[in-house]
Amino acid sequence: MKYHSTDFVLAVANESHMSYADTICATIEESAKARGTGIAKRTVEYINLKISEGKAVIALHQDGRFAGFCYIESWGHNKFVANSGLIVSPEFRGAGLAKMIKQKAFELSREKYPNAKLFGLTTSLPVMKINSELGYSPVTFSELTDDEQFWKGCQSCINYDILTRTERKHCLCTGMLYDPDKVEAKKEKDLSLSEKVGI
Repeated sequence: MKYHSTDFVLAVANESHMSYADTICATIEESAKARGTGIAKRTVEYINLKISEGKAVIALHQDGRFAGFCYIESWGHNKFVANSGLIVSPEFRGAGLAKMIKQKAFELSREKYPNAKLFGLTTSLPVMKINSELGYSPVTFSELTDDEQFWKGCQSCINYDILTRTERKHCLCTGMLYDPDKVEAKKEKDLSLSEKVGI
């Protein structure tokens, strides 16, 4: 069955959505196994914490079935924010849902932490494409947060040994960063340039 974006309801998750936490964790774990790539495991308690803090986005099919999820986490005294745990239920993939969830999580991040740099680590090409469209750029790991708690989260990933062997310089993931100052500066530069050439 082919689904469309209009078949889903997206919301900032609240306590009424905690009943989906088991399904969210299982979907993340199954996706990691199917892709054979590293995705750090999440616990039900952790997912529910993000929901209770108002830092999660959930997508449901109109009939109430779980469709997708993403949460936000702040690091380095709120200087850096990550959109993590992006997942779409296998049956609903191909409907553009990942992009919709990521967009909503991006908006929530900018609303809660307007001055923070947004970043992410991913092995997924579709996620990299979505990030690029939102204004993220690929960066070296040294440009990401140095918050030890963030990097501890990578310990449950199957590729963690690569990260430690390279002293946190390289891994299979690509680091991507949205720097609001740089994005605004680029917009101003582009606007100035277009005015000069009369566009």
